[in-house]
Amino acid sequence: MPIQHKSNHTLRTVLLMILFLGMAGIQTSFGERQGTRSSRADHAVNRERRTQQNKPQGYSTEQAISDQAQLHTIAFSGLAFLTGDYGASTFLPPGKVCDFFGFQYMRDIDAAGKGHNPMFLNRVASNVIYILNDAQKQRLMDLAEEQAPQLETLARMRLPLIAAFHHELRGDIPNSSTGLNKEAVREYIGGIFAFDAELSYRRAEVFGQIAVSLTPEQKDALGKMKFGDFDTWPELDERDHFKPRGKSKLFNVAYMTYASEFFSWYAGSVYADTYFCPERHGTYFGGFYMKDMPAMGKRDYDISTSVTGDSGKQFLGLLSPSQRNNITGIIEWQHEPLLEIVDVRKAISQELRKFLANQKPDREKVLALGKRYGELDGELSWNYANEFAKVNQTLTADQRSAMMRLRNLEGYESAPYYIYSRSINDQPETGDVHFFFFAPKKGES
Repeated sequence: MPIQHKSNHTLRTVLLMILFLGMAGIQTSFGERQGTRSSRADHAVNRERRTQQNKPQGYSTEQAISDQAQLHTIAFSGLAFLTGDYGASTFLPPGKVCDFFGFQYMRDIDAAGKGHNPMFLNRVASNVIYILNDAQKQRLMDLAEEQAPQLETLARMRLPLIAAFHHELRGDIPNSSTGLNKEAVREYIGGIFAFDAELSYRRAEVFGQIAVSLTPEQKDALGKMKFGDFDTWPELDERDHFKPRGKSKLFNVAYMTYASEFFSWYAGSVYADTYFCPERHGTYFGGFYMKDMPAMGKRDYDISTSVTGDSGKQFLGLLSPSQRNNITGIIEWQHEPLLEIVDVRKAISQELRKFLANQKPDREKVLALGKRYGELDGELSWNYANEFAKVNQTLTADQRSAMMRLRNLEGYESAPYYIYSRSINDQPETGDVHFFFFAPKKGES
């Protein structure tokens, strides 16, 4: 049955309080220290960082989970959600799925500062395509052929969830519900991430097959390309020559993504694979659309690395103290889930890297870890959606006008929805999303 309107629904009160004081050495958004890091966090972050050959240049896992980075990123998502629409919320860069191959870290620490320019991926992918032989490139093309429809399925799995979040934002929920059900959101996103892990496993398998087949000459050529330094990569643009006939856009995107990630994985480390940027989680609120849309269709466009933090900070400044508390209160609540996310990502990365040594990882372990990863992302996303909706209920007309100016996308109009960054002009098929507002029945997921 369709969702019914509830005029004066009551949002659930968040009663969860995480009794955790960790994250020593990370500066909080309020200029205070939060105590000492747990031994689990040390295991997940610090040990690998000490052995990482390529030192971070302002970016690290520690920085990504710091209170200040998280606060401003969440605030940026809140701004995007409150000023955007459903279509904008579905926009997602393809590199934000199956991301256990070190590419995000390589681009964030790039010594040349080109990591967030479209030229970056093209340059590294073009060099890999140039170095690989026909048989090795065919493996990547076969993988793209296999996974392009699966990647589309993965993107479409997000659509009902995002629709439910927008119902919550508007207060358009079933009469017998008090709001989004945490367990329903957790389980649904757990399924999305389990599928993500399955695709990642297959991607690592093919990468491993290529790695063990490299000739000494190929290894030497790859070795001359420095991880995290765009300026050491020869100037090539394979896109001008790679134009397979009859292939989908998602096939082409997948092929170039695989070529670029093969290098970042081959030349990187477990630390690089574990790393994530602060905006990796809770990707259902339109932040990527707001940040990336001006760069769409441009080959040489530098996306500012400060736009998320700056806009998030300004958004917080537009809120009243009580509204601001809805956002800042998230930070303490999510300490524990974020630390577990680091552990889970590291465990997945360690398992997948067995393919590089011509060993077979434990597939069931990877899928189980992927599901757990999604459950943790679900906890974060459920909380974000709740708190954003609370802020939305109390905004004044002046606040809304100021937020639209801060959005800074005048003249842009989103498509009905996106499959990653590809606009789709048909109306999305989300089905009945009422199940997100009730606890799952026993035995269902």
